[in-house]
Amino acid sequence: MAILLLAALIGVPLIEIGLFIKIGGLIGLWPTLALVLLTAALGSWQMRTQGLATLARGRRQLEQGQLPTRELFDGFCLVIAGALLLTPGFLTDAIGLVLFVPGFRDLLRRYLASRMETSTETRIWVDGQEVDPAGHRPGRGPGGRVIEGEYRDLTDLADEDTPMGTGSR
Repeated sequence: MAILLLAALIGVPLIEIGLFIKIGGLIGLWPTLALVLLTAALGSWQMRTQGLATLARGRRQLEQGQLPTRELFDGFCLVIAGALLLTPGFLTDAIGLVLFVPGFRDLLRRYLASRMETSTETRIWVDGQEVDPAGHRPGRGPGGRVIEGEYRDLTDLADEDTPMGTGSR
């Protein structure tokens, strides 16, 4: 992950410089600068209009007692899109413009949700060693320390009548 971040921090500015040179050579300096300012203005306008609409949808969801997860994701994407469009450069502008498209955000949200579902795993560590699903630690010999305990599945706390799951079942 760190190598990808480093590559992005070095690669994106290099690509932006190359695009500035190429586009500036094709259309000239002033039209290139005007295009950069136009995309910044477009990004500000889109962020305002789509952001306010997303905020209104989120408030309606909250008023209905629902968690506005889609609106939260859309809001996050809109903030990133606005920041990318305010950043001078054609690559960042292209990515920012794509994030303003609701259909693309839906595809991105579904893709990320499916990746999160398939990549979720449970790992248990005891005394610095990983425990396998059967509860055995590798290399554990006789006389090893055993910790007994109870657990409770917290995923069904929302079904209980008492606040914060303090009631008994």
